[in-house]
Amino acid sequence: MTAAIETLAEGIRPARQRPLMRLLGEARRYWGHVGLLGLVSLSAAPLALLAPVPVQIAVDHVVGGRALAGPLAALMPGAWMTSPHAILLALVLLQIGLAFLIQLQSIGVWLYSTWIGQRLVMDFRRRLFHRAQRLSLAHHDRRGSNDAVYRIVYDAPAIRHVVVDGIVPLASSLLTLVAMVVVIALLSWQLALVALLVTPVLHGTTSYFSRSLRGAWHEVKRLESAAQAIVQQALSTLRVVKTFRREEHEEQRFVRVSEVELASNVHVLQREGLFAMLAGLTVAAGTAGVLYLGVLEVLAGALTVGELWIVLYYLGRLYEPLKAIGQRITGLQRSLASAERAFSLADEPTEVPERALAIHLERAVGQLRFEEVAFGYDAERRVLSEVSFAVAAGECVGIVGETGAGKSTLLSLLLRLYDPTAGRILLDDIDLRHYRLDDLRRQFAVVLQEPVLFAATIAENIGYARATATREEIVAAATAAGAHEFIVALPRGYDTPVGERGMTLSGGERQRVALARAYLLDAPILILDEPTSAVDHGTEELMLESMQRLMTGRTTFVIAHRPQTLRFCDRLLRVQGGRVRVELGPNAHARAAHAPAGGQEEIACASS
Repeated sequence: MTAAIETLAEGIRPARQRPLMRLLGEARRYWGHVGLLGLVSLSAAPLALLAPVPVQIAVDHVVGGRALAGPLAALMPGAWMTSPHAILLALVLLQIGLAFLIQLQSIGVWLYSTWIGQRLVMDFRRRLFHRAQRLSLAHHDRRGSNDAVYRIVYDAPAIRHVVVDGIVPLASSLLTLVAMVVVIALLSWQLALVALLVTPVLHGTTSYFSRSLRGAWHEVKRLESAAQAIVQQALSTLRVVKTFRREEHEEQRFVRVSEVELASNVHVLQREGLFAMLAGLTVAAGTAGVLYLGVLEVLAGALTVGELWIVLYYLGRLYEPLKAIGQRITGLQRSLASAERAFSLADEPTEVPERALAIHLERAVGQLRFEEVAFGYDAERRVLSEVSFAVAAGECVGIVGETGAGKSTLLSLLLRLYDPTAGRILLDDIDLRHYRLDDLRRQFAVVLQEPVLFAATIAENIGYARATATREEIVAAATAAGAHEFIVALPRGYDTPVGERGMTLSGGERQRVALARAYLLDAPILILDEPTSAVDHGTEELMLESMQRLMTGRTTFVIAHRPQTLRFCDRLLRVQGGRVRVELGPNAHARAAHAPAGGQEEIACASS
């Protein structure tokens, strides 16, 4: 028995115990349920001990003619004691009753363990999803979103495999093992000793295979994630793939990675199969030794045939827990490898941290200032250097520059999607890093060049800006954005599904839905990133009218290449070579041109 326990401990030791203990910590909300499941599972041990008793009694007392004794004799009516047929009928009823209890216990364990396992996985996935959404864009830029998806979907179930499918059955197997060793020893200590001789061999085999399987499963998981990433990338960019006729290329990429993953998987399964074969041969050798010695004891009169049957039955059930312990421990390596991957996502440090005593912000005035701000996506590639400028509340600022100059990066820093590597950004004279993240981002309404719509209805996409918005407020926002007319012309109006990424709508329609979403949010700061670049001239004029209404009373940033889109801007930020130069905007020039002679307002333009 000591060797069996050491087998379990040795199998867990290569896991370095940290992921195992962390999984148990994750399951702490369900410890009561797991404990109750353990008790129900342990009821299998006495049922397993009773299962061969009817056959033993039938062989020794009905066929062999020995007098019935023990608890069964005390329970049976006296008239039945002298009737072999009556005893046999009682044994048949006992066998059926035991089978019913065994099946009832098995179904109960299965249903309860399924419920606990699904709850554990759901809670763990929710925690990982929560963490993945709050990691910085820089993290997802480096690792790719598919890596996080794989860990949430495929690695998170490790908590069920370890806690529910691993530890609880292992505990049940150990108790069954102890009980059967005790019963065999009571019948014949020599047979018990021979039966236990196989445990050191199983112990050594399990230890050897456990050490090598964890790393191998890590590699398999990495390759599975890479194969899934290729599929996700190809399907999410299917229009580009089809346009350039690269279907075959993407398929070959997938096949190459899948073949390597298949080879790694087969290699690991071969090692698990080799372990199973060695464990089976070890068990067979132990069974053969007990059979040889047991028959000799029957011939010598030390055991009855029924008692030998019980020993052999128990021996089979004894070795099953031993094999299960070994197989579950080697199988746990796959789950523990997944657990390590899942926890590495949960432990990923945030690059945009929130202070413990962050400042609550209800609604900003909208005054912004950059002070010597620098930023780079990595140490070797600096995007912005020494950027300094100030924006008054309610001012409209255009951002111009060549593609890749850092225009969108400026706005990403405003939203704290990234933090500056040097300098600071102030909102209403307070560093952005001092605000609560949720409060800060609630101050910004964003309309992107490629509007992001979800596979939901138009009303749900507009209402995404504010979950508590009523249908009347959604319609009002759509009307202000010039979207109401085309929406009500659709077959289902506001309840029309827009498809994945809104592809059932035209580019102009998607932009107007995104603009309506910005209206509904009613934030004090507005960001328009190339909002009219993908629409025709007529649609652009309609959108510009809507945007002008939306800009009123708000601090606004507009990224655009078309002069028409910048006509409302008071100033321009010209981004070039990672630096920003401040210039007068078209709106300021227009005001200056119409101002009385000698009364023009002097506008200071800082540059950096």
